[in-house]
Amino acid sequence: MKIQLTKQAELKLKNKLGDRPGSIRLIYDTEGCGCAVNGVPGLRIVDEPTTEDLAVETGSSVPFIVNRRQAVFFEDTMRLDADPEAYSFSLDSSGQSYGNHIQISDDRA
Repeated sequence: MKIQLTKQAELKLKNKLGDRPGSIRLIYDTEGCGCAVNGVPGLRIVDEPTTEDLAVETGSSVPFIVNRRQAVFFEDTMRLDADPEAYSFSLDSSGQSYGNHIQISDDRA
Protein backbone atom coordinates (compact mmCIF):
# COMPACT_ATOMS: atom_id res chain seq x y z
CA MET A 1 0.00 0.00 0.00
CA LYS A 2 1.17 3.50 -0.81
CA ILE A 3 -0.14 6.87 0.40
CA GLN A 4 1.12 10.03 -1.24
CA LEU A 5 1.27 12.78 1.39
CA THR A 6 0.82 16.36 0.24
CA LYS A 7 3.26 18.87 1.73
CA GLN A 8 0.43 20.20 3.94
CA ALA A 9 -0.45 16.70 5.21
CA GLU A 10 3.19 15.87 5.92
CA LEU A 11 3.65 19.13 7.84
CA LYS A 12 0.50 18.56 9.94
CA LEU A 13 1.46 14.94 10.72
CA LYS A 14 5.02 15.88 11.74
CA ASN A 15 3.65 18.68 13.91
CA LYS A 16 1.18 16.30 15.58
CA LEU A 17 3.91 13.68 16.19
CA GLY A 18 6.18 16.32 17.75
CA ASP A 19 9.40 15.12 19.36
CA ARG A 20 7.88 11.92 20.75
CA PRO A 21 8.29 8.60 18.93
CA GLY A 22 5.20 7.19 17.26
CA SER A 23 3.60 5.93 14.07
CA ILE A 24 0.50 7.07 12.21
CA ARG A 25 -1.98 4.19 11.88
CA LEU A 26 -4.62 4.37 9.15
CA ILE A 27 -7.76 2.77 10.56
CA TYR A 28 -11.17 1.72 9.31
CA ASP A 29 -13.41 2.43 12.30
CA THR A 30 -16.58 0.32 12.34
CA GLU A 31 -17.66 1.16 15.91
CA GLY A 32 -21.32 2.21 15.87
CA CYS A 33 -21.60 1.81 12.09
CA GLY A 34 -23.84 -1.25 12.10
CA CYS A 35 -21.57 -3.94 10.65
CA ALA A 36 -17.96 -4.71 9.83
CA VAL A 37 -18.14 -3.49 6.23
CA ASN A 38 -19.60 -0.08 7.12
CA GLY A 39 -17.03 2.22 8.60
CA VAL A 40 -15.13 5.47 8.40
CA PRO A 41 -11.39 6.02 7.96
CA GLY A 42 -9.38 7.63 10.70
CA LEU A 43 -5.82 8.31 11.78
CA ARG A 44 -4.35 7.32 15.15
CA ILE A 45 -0.92 8.04 16.54
CA VAL A 46 0.36 4.92 18.31
CA ASP A 47 3.54 4.21 20.24
CA GLU A 48 4.75 1.52 17.86
CA PRO A 49 3.52 -0.97 15.25
CA THR A 50 2.22 -4.38 16.30
CA THR A 51 2.82 -7.70 14.55
CA GLU A 52 -0.60 -7.18 12.88
CA ASP A 53 0.52 -3.94 11.19
CA LEU A 54 1.89 -3.46 7.69
CA ALA A 55 4.17 -0.57 6.74
CA VAL A 56 2.64 1.93 4.33
CA GLU A 57 4.94 3.58 1.81
CA THR A 58 4.68 7.37 1.88
CA GLY A 59 7.96 8.65 0.45
CA SER A 60 8.22 10.65 3.69
CA SER A 61 9.94 10.31 7.04
CA VAL A 62 6.51 10.05 8.69
CA PRO A 63 6.08 6.40 9.81
CA PHE A 64 2.73 5.12 8.51
CA ILE A 65 1.08 1.74 9.20
CA VAL A 66 -2.21 -0.10 8.67
CA ASN A 67 -3.57 -3.21 10.34
CA ARG A 68 -3.31 -6.07 7.85
CA ARG A 69 -6.99 -6.99 8.38
CA GLN A 70 -8.15 -3.44 7.67
CA ALA A 71 -5.96 -2.96 4.59
CA VAL A 72 -8.66 -4.60 2.44
CA PHE A 73 -10.90 -1.54 2.93
CA PHE A 74 -8.39 0.72 1.15
CA GLU A 75 -6.99 0.90 -2.37
CA ASP A 76 -3.32 0.21 -3.04
CA THR A 77 -2.51 3.82 -3.95
CA MET A 78 -4.09 6.82 -2.20
CA ARG A 79 -3.44 10.49 -1.48
CA LEU A 80 -3.67 12.23 1.91
CA ASP A 81 -4.14 16.00 2.12
CA ALA A 82 -4.72 18.26 5.11
CA ASP A 83 -6.97 21.21 5.84
CA PRO A 84 -4.63 24.18 6.42
CA GLU A 85 -7.01 25.62 9.04
CA ALA A 86 -7.68 22.53 11.18
CA TYR A 87 -6.39 19.07 12.06
CA SER A 88 -8.58 17.25 9.59
CA PHE A 89 -7.46 15.35 6.54
CA SER A 90 -8.88 14.14 3.25
CA LEU A 91 -8.08 10.74 1.80
CA ASP A 92 -8.79 9.78 -1.77
CA SER A 93 -7.67 7.58 -4.63
CA SER A 94 -8.22 7.57 -8.35
CA GLY A 95 -11.40 5.56 -7.74
CA GLN A 96 -13.03 7.14 -4.70
CA SER A 97 -13.02 9.61 -1.84
CA TYR A 98 -12.68 8.10 1.63
CA GLY A 99 -13.55 11.31 3.43
CA ASN A 100 -12.85 15.03 3.70
CA HIS A 101 -12.95 15.46 7.48
CA ILE A 102 -10.78 12.59 8.70
CA GLN A 103 -9.68 13.18 12.28
CA ILE A 104 -6.41 12.26 13.95
CA SER A 105 -6.09 11.26 17.59
CA ASP A 106 -3.00 10.69 19.68
CA ASP A 107 -3.31 7.30 21.40
CA ARG A 108 0.28 7.14 22.69
CA ALA A 109 0.79 6.21 26.34
